[in-house]
Amino acid sequence: HFKDVEGGENKGLEDLEVPFLQDAKVVDSDDGASKGSESIGMVLLCTFVAVCGSFEFGSCVGYSAPSQAAIREDLKLTLAQYSMFGSIITIGAMIGAITSGRIADFLGRKGAMRLSSGFCIAGWCAVYFSMGAISLDIGRFLAGYGIGVFSYVIPVFIAEIAPKNLRGGLTTLNQLMIVCGSSTAFLIGTVITWRALALTGLLPCIILLVGLFFIPESPRWLAKVGREKDFMVALRRLRGKNANISDEAADIQAYIETLQSLPKATMLDLFDSKYIRSVIIALGLMIFQQLGGINGVGFYASQTFAAAGLSSSKIGTVAYAIVQLPITMLGAILMDRSGRRPLLLVSATGTFLGCFLTGAAFFLKGQLMLLEWVPFMAVSGVLTYIASFSIGMGAVPWVIMSEIFPIHVKGVAGSLVVLVNWLGAWAVSYTFNFLMSWSSTGTFLFYSGVSALTILFVAKIVPETKGKTLEEIQACLKS
Repeated sequence: HFKDVEGGENKGLEDLEVPFLQDAKVVDSDDGASKGSESIGMVLLCTFVAVCGSFEFGSCVGYSAPSQAAIREDLKLTLAQYSMFGSIITIGAMIGAITSGRIADFLGRKGAMRLSSGFCIAGWCAVYFSMGAISLDIGRFLAGYGIGVFSYVIPVFIAEIAPKNLRGGLTTLNQLMIVCGSSTAFLIGTVITWRALALTGLLPCIILLVGLFFIPESPRWLAKVGREKDFMVALRRLRGKNANISDEAADIQAYIETLQSLPKATMLDLFDSKYIRSVIIALGLMIFQQLGGINGVGFYASQTFAAAGLSSSKIGTVAYAIVQLPITMLGAILMDRSGRRPLLLVSATGTFLGCFLTGAAFFLKGQLMLLEWVPFMAVSGVLTYIASFSIGMGAVPWVIMSEIFPIHVKGVAGSLVVLVNWLGAWAVSYTFNFLMSWSSTGTFLFYSGVSALTILFVAKIVPETKGKTLEEIQACLKS
């Protein structure tokens, strides 16, 4: 350093710290990406393409409700045959979810989405051309396998391509688009035939397959498999040509190295005392989520409204579809504001009241009392139930599951949790029609009892994870 007396300036090394060629659009990777529309545009395009699979997921789940009466009448299916058709999607999804991790690691995130789309397209075609129960079940199973893979790979892909300041909001689009797909199937199914409704399920898959040609692969997967050049190219496409990606690239590579250095966990490791509370919380939430009856009520909503004596079950089905979407959006907004536990408690309380009201409606019908009020009570109860489920019990258990496990056991823990979730989904969707034939009142009172147990479980065992780092959550669990 020296002092320029005549110029009155200190001459040091400061000028060497300023780039010779300056670009005003350079942004640190910590901010996510370049502020230009180009970089955020590619991330949004990737998310849009990916959530077409989420929409497909919802279409598959929502298909059986508006089409039940027509399919049973056209193909002369028994109650047991239609119950198998409605529920076998969960068996396919369970197998798809179990294998999804290896498929996504072997074929890449885009390859896994292509494979899922192929299974869904084959499934819908089988349903469309079905002339009996067997081909219906095969088609439903294939579609179930496809959405099982989608259920894993889509949120993973979005989380891996999104900048950290947008990751939470973009990831919630997965659940939102599932609800959109389900609601759309409910609405369209009231005005078109069941075969035409099957064809509408092809559209999201076609958009997804075409869109995959225009988006990059997940940079984190490319880094994981050692494709360094492709990794940098993909990250550059996502963040924009003017973004400084060096820091983010270094962080990703350091994360991959750390992940590979950690011990590989097995299923038995989850029952170690260090992880057992996390396992109890995650499995408990998934069991209560499913045994509360959501897949039974959702898969066979139109039949439930008809059993309650509603003059047109389509009215109830349309109302069901309309309620789902805004309440799910509200839940996504409140999740990081009100916290996880309050949402779960409010949601479980609402599902309890909804099931109790619906059960009371069927009880009055059985006793031939207040018959003019029975349809109104049943519809109000089901809508209260679905609105309450959508605001908390639908999405929050998945969020908590992703937060409470250490990173090196998250993969195997996720497989176990997903397996239990789909097993519960199958059990409820298969038994719902039989339970309703046995006692409609008893069915909904049983579901309301499960909701009451959910309230106790959340109040006593589930911790609040809002605003806590992974390390803070682990410390809370261990204490």
